[in-house]
Amino acid sequence: MATEIRVPTLGESVSEATIAQWFKKPGDVIAQDEPLVELETDKVTVEVPAPSSGTLESILVKEGDTVEVGALLGQIAEGAGAAKAPAAAAPAKKDTKAAAKAELVDVVTPSAGESVTEAEVGEWSVKVGDTVKADDTLVELETDKAAQEVPAPVGGTVVKIAAETGSTVEPGVLLCQIDPSGAAASAAAPAASALAPAAAAPSAGTSMPPAPSASKMMAENNVSANQVAGSGKRGQVLKGDVINAIASGAASAASAPAPAQVARGPVVVEDEVREERVRMTKLRQTIARRLKDAQNTAAMLTTYNEVDMGPVMELRKQYKDLFEKKHGVKLGFMGFFTKAVTHALKEVPAVNAEIDGTDIIYKNFAHIGVAVGTDKGLVVPVVRDADQMTIAEVEQEIGNLGRKARDGKLGMADMTGGTFTISNGGVYGSLMSSPILNAPQSGILGMHKIQQRPMAVNGQVEIRPMMYLALSYDHRVIDGKEAVTFLVRVKESLEDPQRLILDL
Repeated sequence: MATEIRVPTLGESVSEATIAQWFKKPGDVIAQDEPLVELETDKVTVEVPAPSSGTLESILVKEGDTVEVGALLGQIAEGAGAAKAPAAAAPAKKDTKAAAKAELVDVVTPSAGESVTEAEVGEWSVKVGDTVKADDTLVELETDKAAQEVPAPVGGTVVKIAAETGSTVEPGVLLCQIDPSGAAASAAAPAASALAPAAAAPSAGTSMPPAPSASKMMAENNVSANQVAGSGKRGQVLKGDVINAIASGAASAASAPAPAQVARGPVVVEDEVREERVRMTKLRQTIARRLKDAQNTAAMLTTYNEVDMGPVMELRKQYKDLFEKKHGVKLGFMGFFTKAVTHALKEVPAVNAEIDGTDIIYKNFAHIGVAVGTDKGLVVPVVRDADQMTIAEVEQEIGNLGRKARDGKLGMADMTGGTFTISNGGVYGSLMSSPILNAPQSGILGMHKIQQRPMAVNGQVEIRPMMYLALSYDHRVIDGKEAVTFLVRVKESLEDPQRLILDL
């Protein structure tokens, strides 16, 4: 009996994930708890372990597909040799047929992205009985936004086509079925290219034939494949490539005898060759969506101030060795800023509140989010109950969360529940910026680069290490007076840090 591999529960508010990569392929022998596939959500990357030992019998979703929690990913056959045909005596042919039947791989309509709920089935590149290789194009789907080709997840024989050309299908609907056992027969069969001599020739530099819709358009416009630069997988010519070629006049120019090539300025096709199209990760998609939602929803406003960082810098210089020796962590700026923020939040609780429908929820605790830049995008791990911590405890927790973020080991619990966020653009050299709210929070503090500037101090001009502070806030919850008061309190705490170091 086969064991199912399904998408595990991914945490609160996470309902889908993207298949990042498969570590195994059908036929591989696997051990229980061995990582099989890596899933990428909008917050973390998760490895799915094998629920049992045996042989990976089938993979039902390919890399790049979006799947929901509980979706079937693949199946594991019992026994280490399930994928290999043993040379034992042939006791029961019925079992062999049943096993072959159970190995049929379903090809379903992939998800085409947000707001795309259906697609029209275009021309099929194969018919029942055809032998295909993994990644061969099976059919082209047309949505209201783009054309999408569906590749074969495995090699084998097409045994069923469930959706006819012209029909409308939704994500997850069965398109066809492939029998992987037919892949072995294809190895001994002659090349299939001789079966269709009239088919459109592959474009120059690629073994992939043009997409069906592209072939049709080339035939209608008397364009050959070698006149069009393909932008699809492995250089395949797509419908859009033909349109661009016709529009740029490349087809008509190529049909005439070409003497010496004349420089005529930039060609659209050449620009496309130099472009690189990379699929957005789920994390980047979610960052984009949430930031835009924050702009569209909140009445966002930013107020600025500046702080003399001299006192904090002098204090760090005085205590840094003793602090590191006592607590095992360096004394940084984030500890001071976090404590200054928690003190100001107690005085101005509206900055620590959020809107829920027609209610305002005031948080009687301070969970401070600290924005951290990673290779995969911006994440905001949360220092919980920062108002109850010492500066040393804050620095230790920020250090732990930063390491987990860089190693990709942050969990859902590490990034949820924040009530206020601190963003430090100064580490990248930013002198001033307006941070965007981290919804549903109502306030975010932007730190910036410390810059030596001439300042008037007690009637004298002095060079002081100054930093601009920016508080972006939701004006629906926080009035201007409260926002300015909050930022002034943060400034006062940093310019007189003795009140913050009582718990050093």
